[in-house]
Amino acid sequence: MDPNDNRILLVSPVLWHPYATIIQTVGYVESGQDNGAINKKEAARGYFQVRPIRLKDFNQRTGLHFTMEDMHDFNKASIVFMYYASDFAPDDYEGISKEWNKSRTEKYWDKVKKQLNYGRTL
Repeated sequence: MDPNDNRILLVSPVLWHPYATIIQTVGYVESGQDNGAINKKEAARGYFQVRPIRLKDFNQRTGLHFTMEDMHDFNKASIVFMYYASDFAPDDYEGISKEWNKSRTEKYWDKVKKQLNYGRTL
């Protein structure tokens, strides 16, 4: 091993994310897990169906400058989703779901619960 090499050697890669279940489930409910999805009615895009108003809020709060086109990039869209989801415990699926959808109603939560119960995304 080169003593001048300052890189970190990752012996055991991180293969699990504490929010993985809700990320996959919301992605399924929102877009069928399709990064290319577009909802013309709401101008929502990507895996999480990020709406323009949500992205504007995110950009204002973080100082980042993501575009709606960026929401087709799963990694960038995940940053937006996790910004809001991280206000909740990883297993608070109901809180995360209702915050993401901003509906605060049972209708959206029922869709998420249905997918969680089917175990399609686990």
